[in-house]
Amino acid sequence: MNENQIIYSLMCYPDGGIVDDLLVYKYTNNHYMLVINAGNVDKDVEWMKNNIGAYDMQFADISPDISEVAFQGPKAEEILQELTDTNLSEIAFFYFKENVKIAGRNCLVSRTGYTGEDGFEIYMKHEDAEYLWDKILETGKAKGAKPAGLGSRDTLRFEANLPLYGNELSAEITPLEAGFGMFVKLNKPGFIGKEALEKQKAEGLKRKIVGFEMIEPGIPRHGYDVLADGKIIGFVTTGYNSPTLKKNIGLAMVDIKYSELDTPLEIQIRKKTAKAKVVGRKFYTKHYKK
Repeated sequence: MNENQIIYSLMCYPDGGIVDDLLVYKYTNNHYMLVINAGNVDKDVEWMKNNIGAYDMQFADISPDISEVAFQGPKAEEILQELTDTNLSEIAFFYFKENVKIAGRNCLVSRTGYTGEDGFEIYMKHEDAEYLWDKILETGKAKGAKPAGLGSRDTLRFEANLPLYGNELSAEITPLEAGFGMFVKLNKPGFIGKEALEKQKAEGLKRKIVGFEMIEPGIPRHGYDVLADGKIIGFVTTGYNSPTLKKNIGLAMVDIKYSELDTPLEIQIRKKTAKAKVVGRKFYTKHYKK
């Protein structure tokens, strides 16, 4: 990694299940910041502290002091540039810059996001968060900037094939089953879960996450059963009526036998089943600035 570079990675349990997914920000060879899921902070911090072992390192949880605003979309750079003298176009995709003054407040700004669009994640002192939130929305109002809730964010990340912990990622799902094996490098020196993942890869997957599209009416939801050949062969991890594609689509964990494209499936929606078929997971083309 270069200084000021960011990578996406996964922390694993010894059995290959996923502790969490995270972003690793590199300041220097001896200084990194880990950005984990807000809902997993306590679990993740405990896991990391318990597994530092003999490493010569210091570890601190700064979560209570830091807030983050994600400002995403094709006009994000144009709007945010009005609030800073820093040339934001110089921040490359998956890189960050420290000590950026946004509306007079000191921030760390990274070209990252969870929407499939260009944009920034802005880290600031907790006491500056409300001021900056209001300032960004006020500045961008004329260009269409508006708040987006978790439901909006979830459809965006889902259409862009970005996983959510608790859905596509969990302690019971491995990176290989989730389709994100590229983020755990089995050719690298030992890491927690490596042996289990090597074994799983050598033996072959018994199940995997696939995309699917509804053929019959019905909106699939997280946790719904997936059937084929008259039996349950998996479960929906995420499902929506896609605002962008205008169709009902989803992701599901299914037995490997039923993972090929165009394989017929049925989704148990309340008291009835509705026909579906396996499709590719790239529902939407990402628009990152690279």
